[in-house]
Amino acid sequence: MIKHNTMLTEQEFRQALKACSLKATPQRLAVHAAMLALEHAGADSVAAWLAEHGAASVTVASVYNTLSRLAKAGIYRSRMSADAKMYFDANPSKHIHFYDSVNHTYRNLYDEELYALVEERLKRRRLKGYKIDGIDLQVVCHPTRRKAAAGRD
Repeated sequence: MIKHNTMLTEQEFRQALKACSLKATPQRLAVHAAMLALEHAGADSVAAWLAEHGAASVTVASVYNTLSRLAKAGIYRSRMSADAKMYFDANPSKHIHFYDSVNHTYRNLYDEELYALVEERLKRRRLKGYKIDGIDLQVVCHPTRRKAAAGRD
């Protein structure tokens, strides 16, 4: 298992925006700076980070729209949590998510071999009436009692 941090630098982010015909607005750059710090976050967390760091004055709704647009463009990924909150992931690389269904947090697992096995197996399957666009692996878990008693991490 190798840890890969492939979040986009500001320059790479600017290039990704340009490739998607999106402008590198101050708001998008500020949101990306927050996502570099947070990695997995909802719009409210990003807006709070921006307010705390004085990066930009942006409403939660504007942050959500920005994150959603970046996810739709393929620059970020999005996922719905069990508490019906949309989370965004600033790391576009192939990786597995561990989703803590109690604390509603995400952690990355980088296991290229496991990911490749699942990807290969699914791409060989024929799903009548469907074509696989991509694979997004998520493992749902919860803290063990011992870990919970120790103060979660």
